[in-house]
Amino acid sequence: MEQSQFAQYLAVLMLLVLAIAAPFGMILVSTLVGKRGKRSRTKDTAYECGMIPVGEGNPRMSVKFHLVAMLFILFDIEVVFLYPWAVIYKAMLTDVLHPEYRNMILGSMITFLAILFAGYIYAVKKKAFDWKQ
Repeated sequence: MEQSQFAQYLAVLMLLVLAIAAPFGMILVSTLVGKRGKRSRTKDTAYECGMIPVGEGNPRMSVKFHLVAMLFILFDIEVVFLYPWAVIYKAMLTDVLHPEYRNMILGSMITFLAILFAGYIYAVKKKAFDWKQ
């Protein structure tokens, strides 16, 4: 028995209607049935492990803190680039892959590490890692 194209998508349409109606129905029922109690200032304060909260909820962080975080991510990602290079270079040393490119790949990695080290020295001299000042 052949079904019409609409009948094939009837289950999907029912699921869509249920997905839209369920949240609105829950909000409506909780509003109508829920208790409306009087709220005090103490009731509305943030709960922090049984202690009364003191100070701001979100203290401002120094720009230096974010600079250190970005530098950490930068140097961390650069170190990740060393792993695939080491695997390929090891294969080149065992003559599995093109041994004629061995010196070029070693030179490019030494250049990469030299630029990375120069950036690190620059950051140290600028005291970029000293974020508590």
